[in-house]
Amino acid sequence: MEWIYQETYETRRQARRDIFEYIEIFYNRERLHSSLGYYSPEEYERMIKVS
Repeated sequence: MEWIYQETYETRRQARRDIFEYIEIFYNRERLHSSLGYYSPEEYERMIKVS
């Protein structure tokens, strides 16, 4: 994870919080996933709800 390598953390708690935010905010919500037809999970969920 390039984002994490750029940071120096004073505590594990800070590192865990940052990693959690990366996973929950970017990876799970915004990142395009090939298994979803290259849509982000949020976009894919919206499409499913509309159809």
